[in-house]
Amino acid sequence: MQRRRRSVPHTFEENIAAQKAKLEAQVAKLKPGPQMDALLKKISQLDTAAHMSEWLSSPGLQPPKPA
Repeated sequence: MQRRRRSVPHTFEENIAAQKAKLEAQVAKLKPGPQMDALLKKISQLDTAAHMSEWLSSPGLQPPKPA
């Protein structure tokens, strides 16, 4: 019996970038309307998530030091 290879897990940031690219490609094919607006909102939310992740993992943000 062969074992399945497991793919290397992608980072959160890579997943966000991939999803954003996919949505941007869909938006390019749409005419203005509610469907396009919904996708643009999702893209904006992905941008916010990426910025928050970057901020949370920045070296300037340090955990509290034990007393």
